Amino acid sequence: MKRLQKLGAYLFLLLIGYVFLFPLLFMIMSSFKPEQVIFADLYSIRAILPVGDLTLDNYRQVFEKSDVLLYFRNSILITSAAVVLGLIVNSLLAFTLSRMRWSGRKYILAAVVALMIIPIEAIVVPLLLLVSKLPTIGWEQGGLVLMGSWLNSLEVQILPFVANSFFIFLFYQFFRDIPKDFDEAAELDGATPFQIYRHIIVPMSGPVFATVAILHFLLMWNQYIWPIMAVQGEDARPVMPGIQIFFGRQTSWGEIMAYASFVTLPVLAVFLAFQKKFVSSLAGAGIKG
Repeated sequence: MKRLQKLGAYLFLLLIGYVFLFPLLFMIMSSFKPEQVIFADLYSIRAILPVGDLTLDNYRQVFEKSDVLLYFRNSILITSAAVVLGLIVNSLLAFTLSRMRWSGRKYILAAVVALMIIPIEAIVVPLLLLVSKLPTIGWEQGGLVLMGSWLNSLEVQILPFVANSFFIFLFYQFFRDIPKDFDEAAELDGATPFQIYRHIIVPMSGPVFATVAILHFLLMWNQYIWPIMAVQGEDARPVMPGIQIFFGRQTSWGEIMAYASFVTLPVLAVFLAFQKKFVSSLAGAGIKG
């Protein structure tokens, strides 16, 4: 009886896995097939198998019809900068909220929690008006000068999204559960709050750093509405708005699948790189709950 139950559980998990993996496999396999082959295999298992007339023509057309490498480079720069700065800023604020005692701390924490319910769509227009008035810093004739505005730049896609209330709260929850004995012992040895953060809290918080890194990476990599509004030129455009431009250039479905597969690879790479710590963070949260 137990074997049948276990077999049924495995079959159910395989079915769920197939449901989630099918779109990804279909996208990747279709990126190597001509359009007529895609529709011919649409209602059979061949749709997710590397069979038939496979070719790299779709990828070749992607690079010829769009500046996908430029968009890809911009997205890498934007996402990397936002994730690195976000890990530092959000974790430091969470450290001050969870490990230090100061006047007004509870009010700041309440504000952080309240901000979690406000969607980005509710503030994009005021944010756009704000960044349009902020000048960029340039270098001319051997000195710093203020010029232009943040619009059509990389920084307008990075700096507004460094701090995130949800990530601050994730760090806060994790830091709060670390015993305060470590802090007290370090203070007796003369450690400053930043030294406690750098040498004690950060090394013990690998899982939550990995979790925030993955979530922040996904958030920044999949940005669509904000770049459409804040970036009009080609030089600073990331990959997600770029797919709309590519879609409007008389492309086939195979080419669209190739573009989508190309921009999905970094997401899969980041998840695989941090998978163990991400899973351990979720497991630890489940045990604590």
